[in-house]
Amino acid sequence: MKPEEIPDSDHELVVERVCAIDVAKASGKVCTRIPPQTRAGRRISRVWDVPATANAVTELAEHLIDQGIERVTIEATSDYWRIWFYLFEAVGHEVQLVNAREVKNVPGRPKTDKLDAVWLAKLTEKGMLRPSFVPPAPIRNLREYTRLRIDLTRERTRHWQRLEKLLEDALIKVSSVASSIDSRSVRDMLEALIGGERDPRRLAELARGRMRTKRAALVESLTGRFDDHHAELARILLDQIDALSTQVATLTTRIEQLLATMATMVPDPDSATDTPVTGPGNAGSPCRIAAGLTAVERLDEIPGIGPLGAQVIVAEIGLDMTRFPTPAHLVSWAKICPRTVQSGPKVRSGTPGRGNPYLEGALGEAAAAAARTDTFLGERYRRLVKRRGKLKALVAIARSILVTVWHLLVDPTARFHDLGVDYYTSKINTQRRIRDHIRQLAALGYTVSLEPAA
Repeated sequence: MKPEEIPDSDHELVVERVCAIDVAKASGKVCTRIPPQTRAGRRISRVWDVPATANAVTELAEHLIDQGIERVTIEATSDYWRIWFYLFEAVGHEVQLVNAREVKNVPGRPKTDKLDAVWLAKLTEKGMLRPSFVPPAPIRNLREYTRLRIDLTRERTRHWQRLEKLLEDALIKVSSVASSIDSRSVRDMLEALIGGERDPRRLAELARGRMRTKRAALVESLTGRFDDHHAELARILLDQIDALSTQVATLTTRIEQLLATMATMVPDPDSATDTPVTGPGNAGSPCRIAAGLTAVERLDEIPGIGPLGAQVIVAEIGLDMTRFPTPAHLVSWAKICPRTVQSGPKVRSGTPGRGNPYLEGALGEAAAAAARTDTFLGERYRRLVKRRGKLKALVAIARSILVTVWHLLVDPTARFHDLGVDYYTSKINTQRRIRDHIRQLAALGYTVSLEPAA
């Protein structure tokens, strides 16, 4: 068998002058490894403490430039790495962020900050570290807004749940009649209850639209023991919900403004040309020109992804797909594919690990929505769920969506084109299907003769 050649990645090259930082909250243990000026073939490690303040870190970055340091490795510890990474990046260092659990599992080595810093430096100079993905500053700013919006939305949902528990304590069962407790009809009823109205018939008359047909059920569900202390607590919860809704709307406006200022998201209409269709498997026919559309608008065309979901995806993976040479690199980084484990002739699938939770949440919601559509993704889900189960089928759809996102972001002129719900059936050979059906009937004891239909 001919030997396989596997070239090294850029971060795997041996570096002569390196620096590694073991990060803590108030300080960092810095270790530099540089070749000595006198003794050839031997290297020197220098270790010292540096306070985690802006002035001290900036001074250290400039000192390392004077020493000719070529690469700086920073351990990812909580959020304490940010001051080191941002200031080193601003000065112009080639800085990489590495996951602590991937570099410290060394049996038999004592565990101290000093030895950790030396070990990181040795791994850096030999190119044995895999750097983490850190997006550029504009995407980092966008990510802060989208993540806070997700967190506030979850907190608002918790307040709605607390309000529903409060109503259950007051024997009010309106949530079992209304489709949602945050509807306008229920909100009017709650405001009336807080205002002192206790007559269930008058409360039921506040129903709007189709809920007016449920007035009899509403009268029964609104009959309870809602007293003054329930009214006070409900007022506090509703005020919190309204405040969170205002903050979420403000964040959404700010996110749209940030996306509008990213010039790289808008392709040049004069240079736009026909490109291959971007879709699952990168298959299809020529697509429409994407002149004048932003990345969010093009991602919004994928089944299951809405404007908010597209904003979250852009904020988490960025717009520059050179960080991910192929779709497989992006899928592997997102941890939505099984890990291959091989030992001798045995090959099995390992656990994928924990990826970006915000990206996983957005892809999970998109996959669940796409599974209910009459599209290629919906048909793919229905084919997979029969033999793989719901969870694995949803993960497979999320992977297909992420592959599509990669192709759309790689080519600013590409547009999404659905392969169609009949993609699988149209690709199956007709003669093969006839042969399979005849074989199945023959196995049941039938003799089959075929005649063409008129």
